[in-house]
Amino acid sequence: MIKILIIILFFLKFITPSYSSTKQDIINKLQKIDNLIFDFRQTIEEKVEEGSCIIKYPKKIYCQYNNRNKKIMVSNGKSLVIKNQRINSSYIYPLKKTPLEAILDKKYLINEFKKLELRTVNEKYLNFLLVNNNNKINIFFDKKTLNLVGWQTIDIYQNLVIFFISNVEFNKNIDEKLFKLPQLN
Repeated sequence: MIKILIIILFFLKFITPSYSSTKQDIINKLQKIDNLIFDFRQTIEEKVEEGSCIIKYPKKIYCQYNNRNKKIMVSNGKSLVIKNQRINSSYIYPLKKTPLEAILDKKYLINEFKKLELRTVNEKYLNFLLVNNNNKINIFFDKKTLNLVGWQTIDIYQNLVIFFISNVEFNKNIDEKLFKLPQLN
């Protein structure tokens, strides 16, 4: 009986997907990325916004929203500015007070992913659930390509934020001036 159980366990190892190797593949892929350029679709409660972003590790982001306010979001690694260019108003936040602090920190993500359980969502996505400074952050990867496809967080106003990314390009030449914070009014 014990021999049969050992044989079954041995074959199951080769038949079932190995999440530990998949997790390591995601980590290996992330280690090779210095920056990402992508399109996004962001949903906050019922409001949907779209645009394009650049992430440069560590902790820098520049996003342009395709809306009538011509909103931009910029982080220089320490602060996060959201600017409505149409009415020239700006909001500044310490990056460490936002979920983006963790999302934009590749080293932190890699260290956390090593400790976390990798889950499957709808047979299409792989997911890690991070808890950072009381922020729950779900980070999603495509199950086939292992590419980052987005994240889900709660913003500082306690709204559910779903950020889906597409048309991703990796390790392109990027102008560092993009991450200079815009003038505040």
